[in-house]
Amino acid sequence: MDKNKYRKKQPLSLPPIVFGTSGLGNLYEDIPYNSKLQVVEQSMKGDEQEITVFDSAGKYGAGLSLHVLGKCLQDLDVDPSRVLISNKLGWFQTPLLTKEPTFEPGVWKGIKNDAEQRISYNGIKECYVQGNNLLYPYRAALLSVHDPDEYLATADSAEEAQLRYREVLEAYRALLELREAGEVIGIGVGCKDWKVVQRIASDIDLDWVMIANSLTIHSHPQELVDFIEELQKRGVCVVNSAVFNGGFLTGGDHYNYRLVDRGTKAGQDLYHWRDQFWSICAKHGVKPAEACFNFSFNIPGVASIALNTTKPEKVRPNINMASKVIPTAFWEEMHALGLLERVFG
Repeated sequence: MDKNKYRKKQPLSLPPIVFGTSGLGNLYEDIPYNSKLQVVEQSMKGDEQEITVFDSAGKYGAGLSLHVLGKCLQDLDVDPSRVLISNKLGWFQTPLLTKEPTFEPGVWKGIKNDAEQRISYNGIKECYVQGNNLLYPYRAALLSVHDPDEYLATADSAEEAQLRYREVLEAYRALLELREAGEVIGIGVGCKDWKVVQRIASDIDLDWVMIANSLTIHSHPQELVDFIEELQKRGVCVVNSAVFNGGFLTGGDHYNYRLVDRGTKAGQDLYHWRDQFWSICAKHGVKPAEACFNFSFNIPGVASIALNTTKPEKVRPNINMASKVIPTAFWEEMHALGLLERVFG
C-alpha cells in the first residue's frame, strides 16, 4: 500500500482532555441511564467555544456505548459542531443469542446484544455505517481500528500473523478512503502494544495515535519517548490513555489489569516502587493521580490524555487534576531516587 496516496491537508488538533466512554457501555456494572447522562453533561461543561472529544467503540457494550452517547448528546440538545467523536472500529453489533455475550463474557453487564469481530476492508466499512446509525443524529469524525495488537497476537502461526496484518492494512485502506472522501477528518490507531502502533504508523499515514498502558509515570521506555517525538515531527497527534497502569498507581492491586502477586520479586518491586512514589507525593502535597496525569504533558508530542469515569461527581475533579502544575522539586526527587529516567517539569 502506498501510504503517500492519501495525504492529510493539515495536522489534527485535539484538546488536552479526551473523554473515554467504555462506562456508557456498562463496563463491569450496569449503570443507570441518568448517571450516564450526568457524566456526559459534566464532560460538556466548559468553554462553549471549545470542542469536546469523546472516544467510543463498537466493542464497548456491543455498541451500547455509541447508542447511549448519541442519546445523551441528543437529550442534552448538544450542537453537533461542539463534539468530536472517535469510533474505534472492528466489532459489529449482532443479536444476543446466548445467556452471556460471546465476545467478552463477564466484562459487560446488562447488555442486550453480542458483537463479532470484522477486521477487513468491507468489515470496517460495515462497522463505520453501523456506528453512525447507533450515534444518530451524531457521527464519528475520527476513526481507527480497535486493538489491532490483540488481533495480531491471536495468530497461531507466522503465516496467519502475516495474513492478519494484511487484513489490518485492508481495514486501513477503507479508513483512508473515508478520509479522502471527506467523510471523516482523521484516522488513527489505538492499542496497548506500542510496537504495533509503530508498525502501523510506518505503513499508514495516520493523523493520531492512542497509546494505552505503555506511557506512564512508572513505565516510560526511552525508545517509546523517542517514537512519540518522531510522531510529533510528522504532525501526528498523540493521545495517552490508561495512565494509572490499570489503577495500580492510584491504589489498585491490578497492574495493567493483571493481579499483582506479592509473593514474587516482580510483585514486591512494584509495590515498593508505589510506596516510594506515594511517599514523595505526600511530601510535596501532590495526589498520585495528579502526578500520573501531569507526567504525560511532560513528554514532547503528547497532545491529550484520555479520562474515563462512571461517576458524574468525578468528571470535573479529574479535569482539574489533569491540569494541575506539579512542582519541579517533586520530579527532581523522583529522579534522585531512581523512580524516573530524568527530571520533568
